[in-house]
Amino acid sequence: MKIKIPLQLVELEDDNFHLIVKSVFEDETTGFWVVDTGASKTVFDKNLENQYDSEEESSDQLHTAGIGEKPIETTLARLKPFSLGKLNVENQKVALLDLTHINKLYSKATSLQICGLLGGDFLMMFQAIIDYRKKIMILQTKK
Repeated sequence: MKIKIPLQLVELEDDNFHLIVKSVFEDETTGFWVVDTGASKTVFDKNLENQYDSEEESSDQLHTAGIGEKPIETTLARLKPFSLGKLNVENQKVALLDLTHINKLYSKATSLQICGLLGGDFLMMFQAIIDYRKKIMILQTKK
């Protein structure tokens, strides 16, 4: 089944565009995600502790590479259920990072609070298609 998710285009600086998708967590709070086709792993803000459960077996820290030269140490967690439009997402594994710096950057252009980055793992799982003209992301479910 194909699910169309509306996207918001945010221009942080001249010709610097980011795609944002809105989610709703099971406690009815709203979260905004950056669709990050360059990120291999989905990332979530570690400061939003009520929205995830830490992975017990992942006592090892995961090393991720950002655009900088130094690896970033992070831990893994599973998100509590949330929805993106009509898509219900359960057991999404994420890397936890402090996204305070991302939200400071976004506060200059918008009032949206970013909860995470949807990475390649998520986009591949749902065979995402991004339509910039229509500002939608089409996700494919197995149902």
